[in-house]
Amino acid sequence: MSNLAYRRVLLKLSGEALMGDEDYGIDPKVLNRLAREVIEASEAGAEIALVIGGGNIFRGAGLAAGGMDRVTGDHMGMLATVINALAMQDALEKLGGKARVMSALKVNDVCEDYIRRRAIRHLEKRRLVIFAAGTGNPFFTTDSGAALRAIEIGADLLLKATKVDGVYDKDPKKYPDAVKLDTLTYDEVISRNLQVMDTAAFALCRDARLPLRIFDMAEPGVLLRILRGEPIGTLVRARD
Repeated sequence: MSNLAYRRVLLKLSGEALMGDEDYGIDPKVLNRLAREVIEASEAGAEIALVIGGGNIFRGAGLAAGGMDRVTGDHMGMLATVINALAMQDALEKLGGKARVMSALKVNDVCEDYIRRRAIRHLEKRRLVIFAAGTGNPFFTTDSGAALRAIEIGADLLLKATKVDGVYDKDPKKYPDAVKLDTLTYDEVISRNLQVMDTAAFALCRDARLPLRIFDMAEPGVLLRILRGEPIGTLVRARD
């Protein structure tokens, strides 16, 4: 632990990150690579929790846009995150990790209910905790769920893994002159409407003064490097 800058972190992964080159579902190769990164960081001494989106299976807002009732669609999306969490739990355990899935919806036959004190105890016992089903409420994204859980467990840092290496002043895929921003405040992110997480998640982190680092998970070993304090990606923090 002495060589780590952060003791306890929450890592937010998108459901799409699990697809790899597939059009749908989970690519086992990608899942196993991500699990190895988490195990490596855990073995270095960090207490790690995870939140995984469900966009590789269902996305509630997308279903609602197609005519489905929004609450029903969001509940389907929450169940998709349970599927992804169970897949990650299996991958972590195959690599020797001890993992627990805790769901905001009651799915007692396959995972534990989310109880804050129990989650913290799992982390203290060096278990990997995967939070599923978002906040358990419709109209809230898994980004908001990740921010909420990170605050509840007393995380030192919230990590948001994306497909780009940080936050840019405009879309780097469309504009070659886009400039990467190394640090931002939450107020700047909200006022500039930078769409890397939803506004509710940013507001939660800002009010709790929880730092957020946005980075690209594709580079091998990047998670452990961040935990050791390397300034990778973009750091978003509360105003001094």
